[in-house]
Amino acid sequence: MTEIQANYTPEKFQNAEQIWFWFLYSKSVRNDIGQNNGRTSTRRVCELVDVETLITKLYLSGKLNDAQLAVMKEFGDRRRAPHQYIWRENHAAAIWNTAMQTLDAAAREKGWIE
Repeated sequence: MTEIQANYTPEKFQNAEQIWFWFLYSKSVRNDIGQNNGRTSTRRVCELVDVETLITKLYLSGKLNDAQLAVMKEFGDRRRAPHQYIWRENHAAAIWNTAMQTLDAAAREKGWIE
């Protein structure tokens, strides 16, 4: 291990939304094999597989449901959270908030959030 690697501390996330958007973006980049835009990435406290495993465990334990995962996926693809003051997104915003609270609590327990 080099001196740079020994002194480097991975960056924690600020909240569950940041974890979720980082996860989806990183998966899409990983799936675009051969495309290198020259950007450097921030080292995080967890890996993609860790987030995927956590989401799966939350789903299998009943803490996240199908509706929550559907809203997380839909708005994750849009790269934004649903807005409670947009009439068509009002219900999705409530579902999103409960899902993010669940993810936030689990990620804090793992030490991924500051």
